[in-house]
Amino acid sequence: MTHPLMAALADRYGLPTVDRATVDAFLAPAEGEAAHTLLFFAGDPASRVETLDVAVVFPEILATFQRRLRGGVIARAAETELASRFHVAVFPSLVVTRGPATVAVLPKIRDWSDYMDKIEAALVPDAPALVKDERLRVEFTTSRGTAAQEDRA
Repeated sequence: MTHPLMAALADRYGLPTVDRATVDAFLAPAEGEAAHTLLFFAGDPASRVETLDVAVVFPEILATFQRRLRGGVIARAAETELASRFHVAVFPSLVVTRGPATVAVLPKIRDWSDYMDKIEAALVPDAPALVKDERLRVEFTTSRGTAAQEDRA
């Protein structure tokens, strides 16, 4: 069951839900549309308490940056698959893209001024795109599951 605040993103604000099959088309702006997008990786609102807080500020951020940002919600079923592509390590996260390139990731809920500063910096035309972390990772397997740890060497 979808939480009413999450449903309102589509119903009240008209924000599209995008998945693996539709994300590339969504990231490609139509003529006259903003080149930048703000993607919402919500996570499960039942287990991630900050998800609903971010759901409340998400449309407000889009309104503040109107005509400079287009917003979309990543489908729950596609979040895990798309997370690494967009450098998302924590849910909820907001991701600023320029076309297909990720230029900023804002995990969890933040102060309003932090959103404003980081998004404004990401909207600068020459803002650098994030690059995939290619450092070696070590994986530990225990009876409780698998955990990844960065190799600090």
